[in-house]
Amino acid sequence: MTEQQSGFPRRDAEGRILTLGDLLGVSLAGLVIGVLAVALFDWAFTLIGSGDFGRANGWLAVILPAWLFWDDFRAWEFGAARVVAALVAGAVGLVAGLVVAGLAAGLAPLVSGGLGAAAFTLGYAVVWFHGVHWLARRTG
Repeated sequence: MTEQQSGFPRRDAEGRILTLGDLLGVSLAGLVIGVLAVALFDWAFTLIGSGDFGRANGWLAVILPAWLFWDDFRAWEFGAARVVAALVAGAVGLVAGLVVAGLAAGLAPLVSGGLGAAAFTLGYAVVWFHGVHWLARRTG
């Protein structure tokens, strides 16, 4: 397995992200950018009189991390390992996100959805990374 020398996150020759730290770092950076973008749009709509600030859906912040996860999914060769890992990671991430968003339901949708998106991102990244590597070793 050859490592690509440039860029972040670091990837191997097939384009797979090499470390959990890289996956978490880039996905959480994407989440922060997403939250800021949603807040900016929400603020702009508030300025034009289209509602109160904080009413945008914070779950939209998960777009960039999901794009990264899709890109890493595509880098793995076709097979059961990547599909099973993605399904389990998606279920874990979704449940974690919904639980956290539910616990924060009294807050503005921007905040509760953003917290849910953060829980989804963390849950998915950890389960996906360890799951796909473990399953790939087991299935050849």
